[in-house]
Amino acid sequence: MSRTIARIVAGSLMLLLPLVASASLLNDPANPVQFRAGTEIGFVKVLTNQIQFGRDGTMFDYVKEGGESNLYRFSRLTAEVGINKRHNIIFLVQPLDVTTQVLLSQDLRVDSLTFPAETPVTLRYGFDFYRVSYLYNFLKDPEKELSIGASLQFRDAAISFASQDGGSFRSEQNVGPVPALKARLFWPFGRQSFIGAEVDGLYATSKLINGASFSFEGSILDASLRYGLKFSESLTGFINLRYLGGNAKGQGYRGQNHSDGYTDNSLGTAAVTVGCYLK
Repeated sequence: MSRTIARIVAGSLMLLLPLVASASLLNDPANPVQFRAGTEIGFVKVLTNQIQFGRDGTMFDYVKEGGESNLYRFSRLTAEVGINKRHNIIFLVQPLDVTTQVLLSQDLRVDSLTFPAETPVTLRYGFDFYRVSYLYNFLKDPEKELSIGASLQFRDAAISFASQDGGSFRSEQNVGPVPALKARLFWPFGRQSFIGAEVDGLYATSKLINGASFSFEGSILDASLRYGLKFSESLTGFINLRYLGGNAKGQGYRGQNHSDGYTDNSLGTAAVTVGCYLK
């Protein structure tokens, strides 16, 4: 895996080199609007991941029973627009998709369908999301940041259970908005080094705030801490530690596959990445 990550990082940097040469032309310091792009890549470890579909369904543990014990590729892309040095609008693309194959150690019931013990199954846990955020920087120093704002995240979940003989299959797909509060810190020290922190999070039970017309509760937490170096006026690099997780529980719409609409899911992950910002 380390060789694969090294090749991907090297390839990403090669793609960015032509942009580095022209980045200074894109961001005239006198321009009130500034642009910045970021990318990071590394690996993620699933700490906890449990799910239940249907009120009579099995609470399934992906880590203990579903084979999610390896390290998995992790990446994200961001694009930012800064306005008048105090306002920032941030766009994020975050893929998160894990597929495993296991032999079930016990019966697994998903939306009224039972997969018997000893059944070989393919499990997919896909939870990609896209996020738009607004931040206001309370510090006047253009080299420092202490920003607070809000985010609107759009989940794109695709979760499936499939017996490898093709005889049994269940799939749940869901797209929906998730609001969150956001804060970010950037603090330079020395001539080239900096530390940074960023967090998006919210706990909610309101039907309205979750964008649903049914009783539901959930939470999200995306928190990171990083150390970086400023290579030039246009390029900075960093190493990042991140916790990404949340939970969702409640009664939704009755769907396909004889679903009664009930879901209970919790996820917790830790990621280590390297990345860069180009402006």
